[in-house]
Amino acid sequence: MSHAHGTRVQAHIGDPVSDATPLGREKLKEIFDDIQSDIRYDHELNGCLNCGICTATCPAAHYYDFSPREIVQLLWTENLEGIYDAMQEKIWACAQCYTCAARCPFNNSPGGLVMLMREAAIKHGMESAKNVLRPFSRVMLKLISTGNQLSPDMITADGFADWGPNVSKIDAPLEVLRKAIPMPTLNTTKTAWEVNLTTSVELYTIWEETGVLDQLETIDENLFDVIIDIMDEKREDLEDWQDEQDEQD
Repeated sequence: MSHAHGTRVQAHIGDPVSDATPLGREKLKEIFDDIQSDIRYDHELNGCLNCGICTATCPAAHYYDFSPREIVQLLWTENLEGIYDAMQEKIWACAQCYTCAARCPFNNSPGGLVMLMREAAIKHGMESAKNVLRPFSRVMLKLISTGNQLSPDMITADGFADWGPNVSKIDAPLEVLRKAIPMPTLNTTKTAWEVNLTTSVELYTIWEETGVLDQLETIDENLFDVIIDIMDEKREDLEDWQDEQDEQD
């Protein structure tokens, strides 16, 4: 169903002090259209009783300036200025636990809507997205270049001090525990980060075809350039290996 028309749509009020908007009206509409056109949108937004159950059960709402109900209301009323404002900070407070979706009597998923808004923020190169994702550059590089980010031998008490009382579990005889887990390829960073060349190139191709790399370029051009260099090198290595196999045949 379409959400483009209806009495629920909020009239453009603008800033009570100034007629200026953070972005032009057309750009705000473009951002909203990108959110609304996603195939998931009509599954995540079905209406709103404004009951507040989602916010009452939201862990993030207890600690941050964040309200799942506000997100739903902004999108339901197509409040373009409010949507843009929420994308600058509020949407990044969501923990994506989907408690809201489990509680909503209308079967809305505020967490799912936040995900759509985050993706739109990345697509449009918003500074909020860049600031949030910048600390994860190393994680993204490892994931894209090796397929893995963590291995068991990286988990140490010093590295996970924010676990609080649970950090004591890391002091267990980890070497013994790791050997008991039938995942020998994940025992160390060396073996965890050795990914089959064909698999690695296939992963690159998936990220390329699905637009992940385009979004990465929007957010972190330097990281994008590094990954492209790695990708080109691996593709050349794969071609050389395939040529060797053909010669042997």
